[in-house]
Amino acid sequence: MHPSRQAGKWVITLSVMLPTLLEILDTSIANVSLSHIQGSLSAGQDEATWVLTSYLVANAVVIPMSGWFSRLMGRKNYLLLSVTIFTLASMLCGMASSLGMLIFFRVVQGLGGGGLQPISQAILLETFSAKERGLAMAIYGMGAVMGPILGPLLGGWITDNFSWHWIFYINVPLGIVALLMCWTFISDPPYQVRYKAGEKIDFMGLALLSIGLACLQIVLDTGQRDDWFASPHIVVLTILAVVCLVTMIWWELRHENPIIDLRVYKDRNFAAGNVVMFFGFFAFFGSIVLLPMYLQSLMGYTSYLAGLVLGPSGAITLLLLPMIGKLTEKIDARFLLCFGLTASALSLVYMSNFTLHIDIGTAIMGRNYQAVGISFFFVPLSYLTMVSLPRHKMTNASALFSLVRNLGGSCGTAFVTTQLARRAQSHQHYLVEHLTPYENPFVHAYDTLTQTLGDAGQALAFMYKQLLQQAAYMAYIDVFYSQALLFFALAVFMWILRRPDHGQAES
Repeated sequence: MHPSRQAGKWVITLSVMLPTLLEILDTSIANVSLSHIQGSLSAGQDEATWVLTSYLVANAVVIPMSGWFSRLMGRKNYLLLSVTIFTLASMLCGMASSLGMLIFFRVVQGLGGGGLQPISQAILLETFSAKERGLAMAIYGMGAVMGPILGPLLGGWITDNFSWHWIFYINVPLGIVALLMCWTFISDPPYQVRYKAGEKIDFMGLALLSIGLACLQIVLDTGQRDDWFASPHIVVLTILAVVCLVTMIWWELRHENPIIDLRVYKDRNFAAGNVVMFFGFFAFFGSIVLLPMYLQSLMGYTSYLAGLVLGPSGAITLLLLPMIGKLTEKIDARFLLCFGLTASALSLVYMSNFTLHIDIGTAIMGRNYQAVGISFFFVPLSYLTMVSLPRHKMTNASALFSLVRNLGGSCGTAFVTTQLARRAQSHQHYLVEHLTPYENPFVHAYDTLTQTLGDAGQALAFMYKQLLQQAAYMAYIDVFYSQALLFFALAVFMWILRRPDHGQAES
């Protein structure tokens, strides 16, 4: 490759990855700042969570439409518009003086940033040759995988040292730099398909997709808190989501110019890769949520210490991703993917052997093992999924792939929180059955505590507290193990993917 073209490739990479990393960070950067936002804006806990949910809902709605917006106004124009809206909305979020204003501007921020992930992925896949697409996905993976890990760490540090307003203000100068770089270095490809005058716009598909995904995301984010289908509004939203999304699929397959082109799923690797990505991120995001919760709720770790456990794994991921990207040029990516899925499963088996007395080094090692697995999972899978698609389909395919990845993460988080609650209740019910005068261990412990504390009521309260802790611990172990089984199953299913054909991918 000519040196000038080589340099241009990396400038383009930096131009698209800067705004994408900002957008991914904002999916989780506000998580640890909710209590500060709640107190500053005089909001309730349930109300404050809409700061997170509103952004995710707006993101989910826009991501699959990014291919359509690119055809409608040109990909570069859409990219510039997205960065502009995201940056402006970030400034307005920081300036918000009420919860209603903050939620509104978070929706605008999510609508602006939703297209950045698929657009940047498509540009990277087109900028790098088919043989180098593994490297392109490694670079993209640095943002997609590192963003959810770094978001809470960065958000907590900024909030503690400045104020919650600065978790949004920090996007403004970086967003302006990203806007200038995209304006200067990004251009539309000559093969991009644009809408022609007189072509019908798929307003029905747009409405069905928006309503369906918005309802689905709200159900996933608030279902556990509202006791799922015991709540009438969760039932209504679920029915709406199912009806709209099923109707949308039927409609889009019949429409001449659909909002999202589902025919791309005829490609075997793309269809199978989406299945593996959904369930892989289902297990991955679930475990990302699990470990900090385990450390904080059961072992008394502070947010800072829990963040330290995640920190070294981020460095491992950053080191491994580029190396794995280069390996896809020399080794069948299916073997790399199988190794990644197996390593991810084994890391969760390792975590399922945790006790309530582990030291911080043991927790860090569990997360580090997982970092190795997810690095070997994300890059080869993205490469295998996209490698056989022609370049003019990349924007639409990247949008669908990003949607599936995000939905997998949302479903995994909802599954984990629900399973923890259900399994803890089940274990609590089982353990309580053994707190009777007919159980010698209970009688002995009760007598000892009564003598030590000098009060029978305090002894019972202490024992019940220990019982709740043990029930919660057993629930965590169950969920760690179930996520491991899912990764093992994917390590078998993934062999349906075909070996990549570089020549086909260049078309």
